[in-house]
Amino acid sequence: MNEMTQDIPALMETLGRRAKEAAAELAFAPPEAKRAALEAAARAVEARQAEILAANEKDMAFGRDKGLSPAMLDRLKLDAARIAGITAGLRAVAAQDDPVGAVMAEWDRPNGLHIARVRTPLGVVGVIYESRPNVTADAGALCLKSGNAVILRGGSESFHSSGLLVDCLRAGLAEAGLPQDAVQLVPTRDRAAVKALLGMTEFVDVIVPRGGKGLVGLVQAEARVPVFAHLEGICHVYIDAAADPEKALKVVLNAKTRRTGICGAAECLLIHRDVADTIGQGVLRALIDAGVEVRGDESLQGIPGVVPASAEDWGREFLDMIIAARVVDDIDAAIAHIRRYGSSHTESILTEDDAAAARFFQRLDSAILMRNASTQFADGGEFGMGAEIGIATGKMHARGPVGAEQLTSFKYLVTGDGTTRP
Repeated sequence: MNEMTQDIPALMETLGRRAKEAAAELAFAPPEAKRAALEAAARAVEARQAEILAANEKDMAFGRDKGLSPAMLDRLKLDAARIAGITAGLRAVAAQDDPVGAVMAEWDRPNGLHIARVRTPLGVVGVIYESRPNVTADAGALCLKSGNAVILRGGSESFHSSGLLVDCLRAGLAEAGLPQDAVQLVPTRDRAAVKALLGMTEFVDVIVPRGGKGLVGLVQAEARVPVFAHLEGICHVYIDAAADPEKALKVVLNAKTRRTGICGAAECLLIHRDVADTIGQGVLRALIDAGVEVRGDESLQGIPGVVPASAEDWGREFLDMIIAARVVDDIDAAIAHIRRYGSSHTESILTEDDAAAARFFQRLDSAILMRNASTQFADGGEFGMGAEIGIATGKMHARGPVGAEQLTSFKYLVTGDGTTRP
């Protein structure tokens, strides 16, 4: 796609007006039409794979020139396997039950009224994200499925890749007879477009930021539109005294090293003092052997390869082959550390003790809590949602992976029979 450099306020108002008109039509689109649109979009992505990969090469060159870290370049990169993942995600969302119109609850009142609470689209969703072009497809698909129009503002690095993916989504909409303006990409890298989007209360119903602390902080500070906050992924793994050594080794290595640049990557390892010299030391040595820089507290600095942690390493999202590690006296100390330094994203406890797991689950309030499982499972696709638009770490409306169902609100349908109130 070609970047546009026209007047930003006028450009954004045009996008907003078109999105609002499309949302009004998409809100009552038949489920089969939305399914057909997503399946057609998946076919379009497959047919244009070579073009998309060529566009991604341009984006990768831009990212390298910009000095992106290896982890951020990994987020940006597309290959045949990742494109297959994108098409699989589109088809998975297509196959889901349509949330719009679903009856959440219904009841009869003594006054003769029948009341039903049913799911309804939010309207127009603005999504602001960094680097990852797959978010373009995921966000577009989920908004379409939930009957919402979406305005996508991807990172400047993914400009060309995202443009082609949006073209595929719009082609799917057209093939299904739905308004193409239900999916639009801001056609400029100019940051003024972000500021304009955050203030479009007349056209946009909710903003979803997906990225690092700087992006989310900017959105929360400047948005006049409601925000689904997706804050940093400062994910903790706690090795309890009753952890299974083999499970601990497998889970910690996967949680840190599978993909370091995603929000579900573990950033801090907490180790119960009773197993620090046994399970803990074995896990740390394995991390170091895998190329991870372990920044440990004083209790761990005697282990070869561990470097001293600084105060700034606690509560830090590295998004790299780096992990902070600390010995804690007991599970309550681990909980206290997570409460102080966590971002309410995802935490995992490794234990065979049911009481310890129950305490961890009860006393922490992160959006996702896990037992004996890698934090890398913090993903809408892995939760069976097909895809996600982000992980909401706030407490209002949506928490955890935001899928199609979480992109709906509800309305009450009240039926009477000439019923009047005395």
